[in-house]
Amino acid sequence: MEIISPAFRNGEMIPLEFTCEGASINPELQFLDVPEGTKSLVLLVEDPDAPTKIWAHWVVFNMPADCKGIAENSEPDGIEGISSGGTLGYEGPCPPTGEHHYIFRLFALNNIPSIPEESDRRMLLNYIKGHVIEEATLVGTYERLKVKQKDRR
Repeated sequence: MEIISPAFRNGEMIPLEFTCEGASINPELQFLDVPEGTKSLVLLVEDPDAPTKIWAHWVVFNMPADCKGIAENSEPDGIEGISSGGTLGYEGPCPPTGEHHYIFRLFALNNIPSIPEESDRRMLLNYIKGHVIEEATLVGTYERLKVKQKDRR
């Protein structure tokens, strides 16, 4: 299984329009080679470099197994849980300092989670334990331009 984006390659910088310094819209994502036996898909977008905890920028679950991806600036075909910022939907990268990594994690599950719509990252990860058939990742980086400019003064 693979997760890719036409907006950036694995390990590259996430373009401005998908961050807090741009329009903060979600990039297009494509899901390839989802394994047979998959009942649903889960997407987490996480910042492991956040100062106090892993920050969830997007929590999506119960996407159909035949979902081929998510279009740019759109709602996914699934349930959006609560991000670390307390909102539903995509939160663009917005690191307080330095370059951060943003991991787009796609999980193929052998079931369809029946958990509350207001579930967060922690609740979802606890629920999917033992149900993951396969996982794929796409990593983007971002460092805020305004923070960079201040550091240069």
